[in-house]
Amino acid sequence: MSRQFVTESVMMAIYGQLLVPKTPVEYIVPYTTILELYELRESSEPLMNIPDDDQHVKAKIGELIAYFEQPLNQKKIRRCLNVPWAKSPAILLGEQAQITVINSVDNASYGETFDPIETELLLTSQRLKIPILTDQFEMIHRIIDGGVPVTVYDIDDFEFAMEEESFRRSH
Repeated sequence: MSRQFVTESVMMAIYGQLLVPKTPVEYIVPYTTILELYELRESSEPLMNIPDDDQHVKAKIGELIAYFEQPLNQKKIRRCLNVPWAKSPAILLGEQAQITVINSVDNASYGETFDPIETELLLTSQRLKIPILTDQFEMIHRIIDGGVPVTVYDIDDFEFAMEEESFRRSH
């Protein structure tokens, strides 16, 4: 059985290691994070501090968008968009990684503490009872400080998270 994490689709572009895990993993991504890829690609704001890294990440975002726009993948994504909380069929990202898109709904339950995408990540995590994987240090602290009932892992701890989730599922 593959490990599951709720995350944003941009993480696949920024952190290539997520695409080549040692064991199977499924990333559950809210549809709005796919829409955000288009905004990030067109934005003049840098995503990374180093210009070469920024160009690389924007190129990877473009590749990810192109992949999602392939007819079969686009069809899979569209299947979940008519019903709130519906999930798409899995979209393969390599031998061990896949993405499932979820039509999550932001119901503003976390008010001004979290932005709409963060809220969707939290609600998806709670609904599916799977951890969040993020690089947003501030968000992790707001989750902890607010006592939000989710498990969250920093992306730098991805290997540990994979091992930890494996341990949890086997006990």
